[in-house]
Amino acid sequence: MSKYMLIMRNTDEGYAEYVQKDFSEIIAAMGRYNEAMMQAGVLVAGEGLSGADEGAVVDFTAETPVVTDGPYGETKELFNGFWILDVATKEEAVEWAKRAPLHGPGNKVEVRRVTGPDDFPKDEWAEKEAGWREQLGTN
Repeated sequence: MSKYMLIMRNTDEGYAEYVQKDFSEIIAAMGRYNEAMMQAGVLVAGEGLSGADEGAVVDFTAETPVVTDGPYGETKELFNGFWILDVATKEEAVEWAKRAPLHGPGNKVEVRRVTGPDDFPKDEWAEKEAGWREQLGTN
């Protein structure tokens, strides 16, 4: 089994349409989707995020990081939340992503594999990481 992150993204246009929808319908659709993943035993975690106006971006382009508080001016895409799934293949993760109740302009779900200890060299930092994961209960 491998972990995959499903990343909710949308555009300003998609967000504008979203805020016009009945919020209780959105929550119910997300609840049914989350429940289906829980019943299938694939959902590890999932969270929505507050709006960009509550966030900040730390840009490392310059020698000293530059912080920009939200909203970030011109945005092309916003990261709105995520799910972590534990599934057998990328294809299975994609199938779950296709079922997300996110229909509308500019809405996307990006599917990315979550790296694990086997993706990195076995050195002192890998050993420390294993200890940290054990401490945090995130093996």
